Amino acid sequence: MKNKGGINVSEEGIKGRKNGIKGNEERVKRSKNGIKGNEERVKGSKDGIKASRESVKVNGERRQIVEDKIKASRNLEEDPGFELLKRVITESTGFNCEQYKEAHFRRRINVRVRATNSENYEEYLRLLKKNSAEHENLIKTLTINVSEFFRNPETFGVIEKEVIPFLIKSRSDSLVKSIRIWSAGCATGEEAYSLAILLHRVLGRDFDKYRISILGTDIDNFSLEKARKGVYRENVLKNVDASIIKSYFVRQGETYQVSNQLRSMIRFQRQDMISESCTNHFDLIICRNVMIYFKKEIQEHLQLNFHNALNRGGFFVIGKAETLLGTASNRFKPYNARERLYIKET
Repeated sequence: MKNKGGINVSEEGIKGRKNGIKGNEERVKRSKNGIKGNEERVKGSKDGIKASRESVKVNGERRQIVEDKIKASRNLEEDPGFELLKRVITESTGFNCEQYKEAHFRRRINVRVRATNSENYEEYLRLLKKNSAEHENLIKTLTINVSEFFRNPETFGVIEKEVIPFLIKSRSDSLVKSIRIWSAGCATGEEAYSLAILLHRVLGRDFDKYRISILGTDIDNFSLEKARKGVYRENVLKNVDASIIKSYFVRQGETYQVSNQLRSMIRFQRQDMISESCTNHFDLIICRNVMIYFKKEIQEHLQLNFHNALNRGGFFVIGKAETLLGTASNRFKPYNARERLYIKET
């Protein structure tokens, strides 16, 4: 094939040039894609730098919060207003602060100091003097009322299968068949009602033959008022069988009301177990997870008081994290050490 100038041009040459042009176009295209990729990488790099900066900022804020909390805690530990605050609390509420372990007491006080955004104990004290509602909040925080029905079910299992049958048998020949129980530090009443349920179930048809008396005491009037009403939310009934709920509770919307039969078995009253004398002749005393917050000498004092308040052969139950101390450890004989259940022999 000849072009107009007489030059021979082969079809393959033309085809090759076309392929070359096509190849150049592809290289240009790849180059553009490369530029686009670089732009995306640059954008990604910028986004990464931005994310890193934000991460650094967030971590910095978190560190600052932690440092502020540590600083605040250190400041409260060194705050001379703590002793004055303790004296005012004792005088205004009757709550003897000196009987509690200081580390525990300080932690509970600090809960309210931070909740009210007080800078120090002096500022919190000023708030306490002018705000009566804060008095109530403080007492609730100090008395730590955490309870539920049949808390530590294994402990109640021993009471149901061994302790109560023993007490019933020991009274079988008595002219007056009485059983007296004391729930010390009863909080909102769940423990006392749990004991009433067990007594009623174990006695069965013989229940009316016995004079049952259960005393529930606590230092917190607000908790005692709730105990007397006997109205509870479902979450505190998690250890209770459906058959027991059906027999001893009346559902009222989202809450459950303890039956009148159980409520008639129990008397709730305010008592400072440290400074106030307790009555005697109990067959079973339960004081769990209360003494652990007191100083050791106060714990021993209470344990000796409980010993004196028990009948001979009476039972004493304490919390799993608690132990008998000093002279008291020699006055009780272990009945079930695992469940912290003891018996008075002398």
